[in-house]
Amino acid sequence: MSEKTAVDVEAQATASSTTLPPPNNTHLETEKLETSSITSSVDSADYDHDEVEAMDAGRQADLAIDRVNSRGLIKTASEAGTLRRTETKSSRITRVLTRIATTKEKLEPSIIPEQNLDDGVVGWEGQDDPNMPLNFPDGKKFLLLFLISAITFISPLASSMFAPGVSFMNKEFHNTSTILSAFCVSVFVLGYAVGPLVLSPLSEIYGRRPVLACANVTFVLWQIGCALAPNLTSLIIFRFFAGVGGSACITIGGGVIADLFHAEQRGFASAIFSLGPLFGPVVGPITGGFIAQRAGWRWVFWVLLIASGVVSIGIECFNKETNHRVLMRRKTEALRISLSRPELRSCYDSAGPPLPPRTVLLNGFMRPLKMLTMTVITPLMSLYMAVVYGLLYLLFTTITSVFQQQYLWDPEITGLAYLGVGIGFFTGVAVVAKISDATVVRMTLANGGVREPEFRLPACVFFACFIPVSFFWYGWTAYKQVHWIVPIIGLVPFGFGMMGVFIPIQTYMIDAFPEYAASAVAALTASRSVFAAVLPLAAPSMYDKLGLGWGNSLLGFIALALIPVPALIFKYGKVIRVKYPVKL
Repeated sequence: MSEKTAVDVEAQATASSTTLPPPNNTHLETEKLETSSITSSVDSADYDHDEVEAMDAGRQADLAIDRVNSRGLIKTASEAGTLRRTETKSSRITRVLTRIATTKEKLEPSIIPEQNLDDGVVGWEGQDDPNMPLNFPDGKKFLLLFLISAITFISPLASSMFAPGVSFMNKEFHNTSTILSAFCVSVFVLGYAVGPLVLSPLSEIYGRRPVLACANVTFVLWQIGCALAPNLTSLIIFRFFAGVGGSACITIGGGVIADLFHAEQRGFASAIFSLGPLFGPVVGPITGGFIAQRAGWRWVFWVLLIASGVVSIGIECFNKETNHRVLMRRKTEALRISLSRPELRSCYDSAGPPLPPRTVLLNGFMRPLKMLTMTVITPLMSLYMAVVYGLLYLLFTTITSVFQQQYLWDPEITGLAYLGVGIGFFTGVAVVAKISDATVVRMTLANGGVREPEFRLPACVFFACFIPVSFFWYGWTAYKQVHWIVPIIGLVPFGFGMMGVFIPIQTYMIDAFPEYAASAVAALTASRSVFAAVLPLAAPSMYDKLGLGWGNSLLGFIALALIPVPALIFKYGKVIRVKYPVKL
């Protein structure tokens, strides 16, 4: 073939390139495309005259078409590179979180109730309705999760941040009662027991956003009262009301997770959300010790005021309503007016006239109590979590005095003794976030695609075994005044085990009662908060009579006796739920 013929073939291929379909390689990486196109050009240039003449016409035409397509790919790659450079850092973070949160194997999503105006039912505009919180973009989901997780960190931080400053408060108020000293710390958690019973039903009636905003304001303002408290009695009262306001984020958070995330992502979301309630009480004494000794115990509350105020403002600016029922109720009311059809009802409401708000509020208030008194599962899970959470706060209220008396530490560095629990928490949440959702997906597929809430619980027994270990280790090494690092390391298993119990149980309750997740979490929160407020009051007399060794051993035996609880619920939970259903 002559050189002229080859050129003609290439020209014909170039002329006909306008009819070629656009390359379907836009998903390729820019670097790979550019490298491929450049390599193709170089290889084409390397062909000498003899090799070209040896090729037939069909091969020459293919080469020409490849060169044309390469030019198109280079242009496409250039455009893709431009788009890639415009991606924000937040979008990359969102993709990373989404990959972590989503397991490789996915479950079939639950069916979203759709709208049918012919039957007078107002619902979502299809399964992919963008207004449905489950269909929010991942970036928006994680933003809302981080917002509520931020205040969920500040609130538990306030529960224990004051602990190292109690000795300074005792001097100012001339208090000599160890019970009142412990109660000043734990009374904040008593507010956690009262608040959810009211705030949880309110959030399911009026929405998550307004209730959380009002509660955050309450939490912030009572920090001022604590900072200016004239006596011990007023400080205890102010701390209680601050705890009531601070309980909203912990209670409503479970509902927000159920609103935003599908089942295969809830374990990871719960792990992020649970960082606050568990890490907050650990970080609190570390910072509180330095603030109390260097600036005074009242400055602990001024710092909390600043931190909670900033976070609350951020939440108010960016938070969105996520409650499915509330969003659909608003849509129904709007359509009744715009379409002049007062008979329309929400897809989440039963047929018939709507209940008055007073009745709805009363039902919502009674729902957590019904869960605690009329079911078998909720009291058992609540009892187990309450004992473990009470043990946590018993440690928080006594670690300071133990290290001051046994190791002669100054108040400002006693907070560092909480690092053992914190390391355990960090390790535990990493393991739970990795295995929780993946375990549920695997067990669901093995169960013929049928998902059960109990699939959250298998690992609980494994984690529960670590909790009693810490009390024997920590108690006897502190009693014998072994080097201070040994009892601190002894607290690591407790933090690890508690995280592996706390997150799965809370996620289990969300999965078991997805429509009333806030009330389910309220039942857990109220019960565990009562134990967290009361159990530390018994610590001084228990240690006086039994000592650190046998006193902590007693707590270890209690934790050991409760290990079978999650195993029993895992094995018989479904049978109990089916055999003894409760109308909420």
